[in-house]
Amino acid sequence: MHIVKNGDVHVSAPIGISKKEVEAFIDQHRDWINEAIKKTAERQKQRVAFYNQLPLTTRVQKEEALLRLEALVEPMVEYYAKKMGVSPSTVYYKPMISRWGVCKLKDRSVCISTYVLLLPEWCVEHIVVHELCHLLEPSHNTRFHSLMDKYYPKWKEARKETRRVSKGK
Repeated sequence: MHIVKNGDVHVSAPIGISKKEVEAFIDQHRDWINEAIKKTAERQKQRVAFYNQLPLTTRVQKEEALLRLEALVEPMVEYYAKKMGVSPSTVYYKPMISRWGVCKLKDRSVCISTYVLLLPEWCVEHIVVHELCHLLEPSHNTRFHSLMDKYYPKWKEARKETRRVSKGK
């Protein structure tokens, strides 16, 4: 049983369990469900508050964010791409809230979330290196982590800080 982002309760049960047994299980865990729904709503509220720190509703706001992103990210990409011996075909930016970056191997492009502007610079650097590492290793396997260790040794701390900052803790 778990609570999804919108507050719905999802229950999985083995085949053969009766509806009555599932309902009894839910009733027995009503306190946990109510508490979990409250925590989920609070996390969502914190998430919205975090992303709302960077307004991107007007054309001017979007243009200003793009200029800041280019000034911040492009020197990092240039430095690490040269160091790693990779060359992304393009680097572009989108206001993604489900991920910080994406590497598309098919066209060797890297997309960085506009919202990295809300993170400390060293955390942005971690995201850039992470996406560039995917040009060398597509999956998050041992080789990928070795590459991260080699090119950005403090990546674990940066990932932890990114999560902390973005969750408002």
